[in-house]
Amino acid sequence: MMKVVSRGVKMKMMVMVLMVIVVTEAKEYMKYKDPKQPLNARIRDLMKRMSLEEKIGQMTQIERMHVSPTLLKKYFIGSVLSGAGSSPSPKASAEEWVKMVNTFQKAALSTRLGIPIFYGADATHGNNNVYNATIFPHNVGLGATRDPALVKRIGAATALEVRATGINYNFAPSLAVCRDPRWGQCFESYSEDPKVVRAMTEFIPGLQGDIPASSRKGVPFLAGKAKVAACAKGFVGEGGTVNGIDKNNTELDFHGLLSIHMLPYLDSIRKGVISVMVAYSSWNGKKMHANRDLLTGFLKHKLKFRGLIISSWLGIDRITDPPHSNYSHSIEAGILAGIDIVMLEDNLTEFIDDLTYQVKSNNIPMSRIDDAVRRILRVKFTMGLFENPFADLSLLNQLGSQNHRELAREAVRRSLVLLKNGKSANQPLLPLKKDVQKVLVAGTHADNLGYQCGGWTVEWQGVQVSDLIVGTTVLNAIRKTVDPSTPVVHMKNPGMDLVKSQNFSYAIVVVGEVPYAEEKGDSTNLTIIEPGPSTIRNVCRVVRCVVVIISGRPVTIEPYLDKIDALVAAWLPGTEGQGVADVLFGQYGFTGKLPRTWFKSVDQLPMNVGDPHYDPLFPFGFGLTT
Repeated sequence: MMKVVSRGVKMKMMVMVLMVIVVTEAKEYMKYKDPKQPLNARIRDLMKRMSLEEKIGQMTQIERMHVSPTLLKKYFIGSVLSGAGSSPSPKASAEEWVKMVNTFQKAALSTRLGIPIFYGADATHGNNNVYNATIFPHNVGLGATRDPALVKRIGAATALEVRATGINYNFAPSLAVCRDPRWGQCFESYSEDPKVVRAMTEFIPGLQGDIPASSRKGVPFLAGKAKVAACAKGFVGEGGTVNGIDKNNTELDFHGLLSIHMLPYLDSIRKGVISVMVAYSSWNGKKMHANRDLLTGFLKHKLKFRGLIISSWLGIDRITDPPHSNYSHSIEAGILAGIDIVMLEDNLTEFIDDLTYQVKSNNIPMSRIDDAVRRILRVKFTMGLFENPFADLSLLNQLGSQNHRELAREAVRRSLVLLKNGKSANQPLLPLKKDVQKVLVAGTHADNLGYQCGGWTVEWQGVQVSDLIVGTTVLNAIRKTVDPSTPVVHMKNPGMDLVKSQNFSYAIVVVGEVPYAEEKGDSTNLTIIEPGPSTIRNVCRVVRCVVVIISGRPVTIEPYLDKIDALVAAWLPGTEGQGVADVLFGQYGFTGKLPRTWFKSVDQLPMNVGDPHYDPLFPFGFGLTT
C-alpha cells in the first residue's frame, strides 16, 4: 500500500513539474524576438522588459578602441563605431573587420535581453577607413557631375564595400550647403546651391535601398543585408558659419535657414533616412546640440522624423566653452534637446553615471529616455538585426572590386571641370595628343594617392603618402594612356632652364591642396601649396601647359591664369586617377559644371550665385566642353 501511494505522489509531482515547464516556456515566449509580430508590438514588448540601465546603454555609442566585449556586456552598450583611422590593424583585411564586428555582436547578444548592436563608420567617399577600398571623388566633385543617378549608384557600391567589412551604419552623406569655401569641410558639401544638394540626396536610397511607395513619411527604411543605414549630417546650417569657420555660428533668419540649409533634410526624410547627425555649429548663438526647437520641435514633430538623432563625435561636450567644462549640464541639455544616441570616445562610465543620476533625479524625464530607446529599437528592427545580427564573408569580394573601380573612374571623368582651354579660342590645348615627342608631368600632386584622395582617407586628416592606398595616380594614368613610344618625364618642381632644355611637346602640371578635414582645413587665403605656384610659373612660361588642380574647393588661381594654356578643376578624385587621363587625352569629353563659384580674390568671400556683389573668376555652373 505504501508503495502504491508513493508511486501516485511521484506521478502527481511529475505532472506538476511538466506543467511548470510548460507554463515557464509559455512565459518565456518573447514577442520582440518574433519577426511575424508587427514592428510596434515588438518595440513595446522589448521596452517593457528593459531596465533603466539597459535603456541608457542603448543610448550610448563608444569608439572601438575604448570598449571590450566585457564592458559592452556590463553596460548593455547599444552601438560601437570606428573613428577615422580606427581599424583592427594597419592594412586590416575585410575578414579582420568582420571578425572584430562579430566579436562585439556576440557580446551584445549574450546580455539578458540579447539586443544586437549596430556598428558605425564614416564612409564618406567609399569605405575610406579600409585598406584596398575604392575611394570615390569627394562630394564637391560629385556635385560637379550634376548626376543624381550616378551618385545613387555610388551609394549602392559604397554600401556593398561597407557591408563587406561587417559595418552596417554609415555616417554619410553630408548635406551641408557650403556657402564659404574657407570652411574646412567644404569638400564634403555637394554645392553652394541647395537645389544641387537636394538632388544628391539620391545617395541615401543608394545606401539604404528605395523606400516602398506605401511607406509612411519619416519612417526609417533599409532594404536588406546588402544595404547600410545612412546618416544625414550635420543638422542644420553648418555650411553657413561666419567666415567659414568650422563649428562656428550661422547668422541667419528662420526663412534663410529653411530655404538654404533645411531643404535637403526634407528630401532625406522622405527617402527613409535612418538617422540624422547634429551639427557642431550654432544657429544665431544657440548650439545645435542643445537646440530643442529644431531637434525635437521641428525635426521630430513638424517633419515627423521617426528615425534616430545622433550626436557628432564628442558633440555634446562642445555645448560648453571650453568643451567638457560642465559635462553634466551638457548631458542634460543635449538629451532634453532630443539627441537619442551620444557618440563617445573614452568617457563611458562618466556619461552613463551622470545620465542615470539625471533621470533618477527627474532632471530628465523617463519619457525622453523612452522616446530615444523607441527610436533606436525601431531602427534595429528595421535593419533586421534581431534576425541577422552577424556579419558574414559573402561580400568580401566587393571591397575594391573592379566594377566599383570602374564606377569611380566614371565619376572622376564626369566630375572634371574645364575652366580654360587655350590662350585664345582658336588655339585649344585639350584634348592632348598621345603620340608626341616628349611629355613633362610636373607638380607635387601628380604621383601621390594621399593628396589625390584628400581628408577622410585612411586617417581623419587623410595621409600624404601613397603606400596606404590602392589606386592609380594621375602620373601612372598618363603613362598608361600616351603612345608607348612617347617618353613621360616626371619632375615635381623643375627649374625654368631645365624645362627649356628638354624640348617637351607639352606639360601637365598637377598641383593643389594637402589633405585636411574639419577645422584643420579652415583657410583664410585658399592657396595652392608650395612649390605649386613656382612650378606653374617655371613650366607654363616655357612650354604649353595644362594645370590640373587637386583641391576640395576653389583656390587662388587668378595670378597665374594668364600663364596657363588650359585649366582643369579635378577636385579630390580618389583612387581612380585614370579617369583624369581619360578626359585629358580625349577618350571622353569634359562635361562637369562648377558646383561652387570660383572667386577672383578671397577678399570677395563669402560670395554665392545671386549675391548683389557677384563678380566671379568663373561663375557657378561654368564648365567648358570638349
